[in-house]
Amino acid sequence: MYYSPGFRTNENTNKRRRNIIRVIGEGSVTVQPDIAKITLGAATENKVLATAQQENANIITNIKNELKKIGIPEDSMQTIDYSIYPLYDFSDGKQVFSNYKVEHVLLITVADINNTGLVVDTAVNNGANIVRGITFDTSEYSKYYQQALSLAVLNAGQKAETIANTLKVPLIKEPTLVAENTRESGGPIPFQPVAMVKSEASTPIQSSSMEIKSEVTAEFSY
Repeated sequence: MYYSPGFRTNENTNKRRRNIIRVIGEGSVTVQPDIAKITLGAATENKVLATAQQENANIITNIKNELKKIGIPEDSMQTIDYSIYPLYDFSDGKQVFSNYKVEHVLLITVADINNTGLVVDTAVNNGANIVRGITFDTSEYSKYYQQALSLAVLNAGQKAETIANTLKVPLIKEPTLVAENTRESGGPIPFQPVAMVKSEASTPIQSSSMEIKSEVTAEFSY
């Protein structure tokens, strides 16, 4: 029997063709945060720029010194913003210079999450008049993310099996491709603090659990 070369080529192509099931696997791990990051600082105003700067520097220095006394090390207090800009009033439809404003904002990392309220109160009681927010995180993020990634791979396999069983086709359980999908995977939990008031009692700040997520794309043959 005679077969043309073209027919043989099509036959070989069909033999090489794979049937693919492509799925997205998802995994997540719920953990309790163990560190807090607080964004706070001081704003000062004065008609004389040098005076506004000096007043601000005094407040920030005082805040840092008092935080050190309650166990916050120097390297856990980082400047993340320092800005100077003029302020204006409007009079008879015209801008009239009023003051210079200086803002110095710190990012404070609190290793003992139970001290979050104490840190905020200590800063406020010593001149901080900016509290922009608090986020909670875990010091072992990489460890928990790897767990979530493993669960995502398992989930991908379960999804592929479900599809294959529904189609009534034999699934090759070893995937031909697994790719990690990069995206926002959980991350720090934002906390919006209430107005800070100087008091003897520490401001109660309670964190909630955080979810660390991972996602993969996987392909299986059948």
